[in-house]
Amino acid sequence: MLRLYLDNNATTPVLPEVFDAMRPYFDERFGNASSIHHHGQETRAAVERARDSVASLLGCRAAEVVFTSGGTEGDNLAIAGLTSPGDHIITSSIEHHAVLLTCKHLEETGCDVSYVPVDGRGLVDPDDVRRALRPNTKLISIMMANNETGVLQPVAEIGKIAAEADIYFHSDAVQAAGKIAIDVNQIGCDLLTISGHKLHAPQGVGALYVRKGTQLEPMLYGGSHERSRRAGTENVPGIVGLGKAAELARAGFERGDDLKMAAARDHLERELLEIEATGING
Repeated sequence: MLRLYLDNNATTPVLPEVFDAMRPYFDERFGNASSIHHHGQETRAAVERARDSVASLLGCRAAEVVFTSGGTEGDNLAIAGLTSPGDHIITSSIEHHAVLLTCKHLEETGCDVSYVPVDGRGLVDPDDVRRALRPNTKLISIMMANNETGVLQPVAEIGKIAAEADIYFHSDAVQAAGKIAIDVNQIGCDLLTISGHKLHAPQGVGALYVRKGTQLEPMLYGGSHERSRRAGTENVPGIVGLGKAAELARAGFERGDDLKMAAARDHLERELLEIEATGING
């Protein structure tokens, strides 16, 4: 039986170019990136090159990129690392569980959380976000692209609301990265999460954009890795893979690959709708 894999929203295969970039860091270049000798500095340079590539994909400074183990850790760090008991958080009812369950936990520890609804198209109304603001609101967290419907949220409008109210804004962009162009300055977010395995890098690596000046309480304690924002010896092969995937994604946008992908999606939808008894939910 010929099986076709059509679930890239769940995870993507590692591209050959990404695997080739990673391969040397499993054996030949195995040094600890925190070591001061040659082997360590060789891998440190690879980590920083990858950081530059991720920063270019997101439109930010390299120093604003924190490498993580993936989207869940990035979301947890962005939300729990910014808030304290007594703070108010605004999020939506359709966020990934990495956001929703973090917020539920924070409610148990003394934070207040408002869950704004979505309309029949799955969209958050920015005015609902504005109406949910309180004097003690510390953070707004709204995803960029929904992981089940693919709906793109009006994050730039929400970013303006957050800026006007002088409130931190986080966006879970795990399902958006590699599929649509991202510019954190156009969005106006202070934090943004991506995960490698959604854009043809390996599972188990991701990144969190943290705008300069944003003070995060770390979740992990140990060494001063990632400018003391995420302790732990770096996953060098994974980080190199994420950097290469980011580089390939950026080149793809420049070629117009995202437009070709959208056209292929629309063609598939049209053909499927020709089948009797098929339809579109909503």
